[in-house]
Amino acid sequence: MTLTLTVSDEVRTLAPGFTHLAVEARGLVNGPSNEDSSALLDDAVRRLVERLDGRAPHEAPHVAAWRDAYAAFGAKPSRTRNSAEALAKRALAEAGLPRINLLVDAYNAISVAHLIPVGGEDTDRIKGAMRLVRATGREPFPTVAGGEEDVEHPEPGEVVWCDDEGVTCRRWNWRQGVRTRLTEESVNAVFLLESLTPMTIRELEAAGTELAESLEKLSPGARITVRTPE
Repeated sequence: MTLTLTVSDEVRTLAPGFTHLAVEARGLVNGPSNEDSSALLDDAVRRLVERLDGRAPHEAPHVAAWRDAYAAFGAKPSRTRNSAEALAKRALAEAGLPRINLLVDAYNAISVAHLIPVGGEDTDRIKGAMRLVRATGREPFPTVAGGEEDVEHPEPGEVVWCDDEGVTCRRWNWRQGVRTRLTEESVNAVFLLESLTPMTIRELEAAGTELAESLEKLSPGARITVRTPE
């Protein structure tokens, strides 16, 4: 069954240039990071360096647009960076990008190479439809703090992805929840690629197509569908 994804009118008013593309995959075989997924990350860093051409990540036009969007709902973009900027900064640091697992490595590589926020959710753990909304502040967000399970709540007006059970990602694409994240046991997933003007639809579709190709190589036999940008 195709997962329903909706964006509230409040969010569209906040960021009229927002578009998202979904890559749905079933029958995946995840596992620990390997040479193939590591090579994707290494190549992504090389492409990022070429794209930035000496600039800091926040100086790139698409990242700057995300900073403006974060500021529009009250977040401090220099303190709570969008996922693309945060990952790019890690990519350029001495320690480099972390290796998580095959699926996370694949979508992190796309995020870094295209400088676009990308997230992955285990669709078997999603309850009902997924919605991008401005939070009331009462929605639960299960997380881990200091090694212990905890439940946070978003700020009122914060942009969040949520399902029928609670928040799956805070501050648009800042921090993913533990409940729906991709683990080595995940077999069905949805990957969300999120863009703002000035990124074009063609650029967004190119990133989605590349992710689908990476998933096919890392998980042969998986059934993968790239949905039209919304």
